[in-house]
Amino acid sequence: MQFQDTYCSRQERYSLGIESNSGRYYVSIPVSNGIVDYEEYYELSAGRYHEFLENPTAAIEFADECRRREHDDLLLEQPGGNRGTPV
Repeated sequence: MQFQDTYCSRQERYSLGIESNSGRYYVSIPVSNGIVDYEEYYELSAGRYHEFLENPTAAIEFADECRRREHDDLLLEQPGGNRGTPV
């Protein structure tokens, strides 16, 4: 998968983007498992992606829900056994 960020908020620690091979939209959050830092990618509908570009408050709320693992059903890649925690 090739993830291309189209918007990044360093302060709120999330990114929006498009996975270039499939054209799927996503929000990503940084995580760490103590050995490696990486990102988790959560699939978005086109409508939600555009909503988040226009309404950062809604995007922040969604990213926070992802940090609480409330949207694991939307993960584009399933985490391994040593899943990281949000940073």
